[in-house]
Amino acid sequence: MPSVKGKFDHFAIDEASNRLFAAATGNKSVEVIDLASGKVTQSLTGMGKPHGLVWVAATGRLFVADGEKAELTVFEGEPLKLLKSIKLSEDADDMVYDAQSEMLYVGHGGTNSANPASIAVVDAKRLSVLTQLPMDAHPEALELAPGGNRIFVNVSDTGQVVVIDGSTHLKMKTWTLANAKGNTPLAYDGPNDLLLVGCRTPAKLLVLNGKTGKEVGSAPADAGADDLFYEAKTHRAYLVTGSGAVDSFAVSSTGKLQALGVTHTAVGSKTGLLVPSQSVMYIGVPGTSTPSEIDVYRTGAK
Repeated sequence: MPSVKGKFDHFAIDEASNRLFAAATGNKSVEVIDLASGKVTQSLTGMGKPHGLVWVAATGRLFVADGEKAELTVFEGEPLKLLKSIKLSEDADDMVYDAQSEMLYVGHGGTNSANPASIAVVDAKRLSVLTQLPMDAHPEALELAPGGNRIFVNVSDTGQVVVIDGSTHLKMKTWTLANAKGNTPLAYDGPNDLLLVGCRTPAKLLVLNGKTGKEVGSAPADAGADDLFYEAKTHRAYLVTGSGAVDSFAVSSTGKLQALGVTHTAVGSKTGLLVPSQSVMYIGVPGTSTPSEIDVYRTGAK
């Protein structure tokens, strides 16, 4: 990506048009890549720090959480054009979309008392904020249970996972991790109701029972956990770390973990995207003196 420098944050995909969206945070842009040609077809510039991305196929809209500009920016069309900016607060970050309710949950705030930590519940069709759910500290990652009945939120600074009711938008439970903090990325195994939690202190992968929050599995990992994916057809978890490694684990139906090996990437390659239908993972490789790039890995799934 010759015109892009710096680190990446989150990714999203438009499978119908075979486009990958990359939050090029260090470049203050979102890059649109045609996967057939492997080339950038559009660069959405003029941003602060784009973090979370969500593509809503039903409406053809791309949502971008901008941490520096403290807003949720919405684009639509092909090529993408700005539709609306929704004011949030500093450090707008990760988000998840519930297609059933057409609600978008966006983590933001927590930098100071003037910018309290919160989850914004956004009507993704009408483009309006319905409510704000207060958090004790900055929401680092969000994960959705199928059907939208539960939203899991990683609150890294407090070492907690908060569970939100998708119907009432109220906190159902708060689970405090017993032996780890720095819980940053999340992934969810729906059929077995298991929540996977990547932690930095110490560096490990945890598996929690999705109903009780009880720890049912644990394994050491590489440092700097930042992204995490679960591949249902192989029962594997992939933990992407900023130290330059992707750790692979087999996950049993009861949550036990078996380390399968390490794929070495590059230092600072902390985020990516697993696309199960393609059996592919995209990993963002930051560039400083050289351009940034996105590396493509096969998962081995059949």
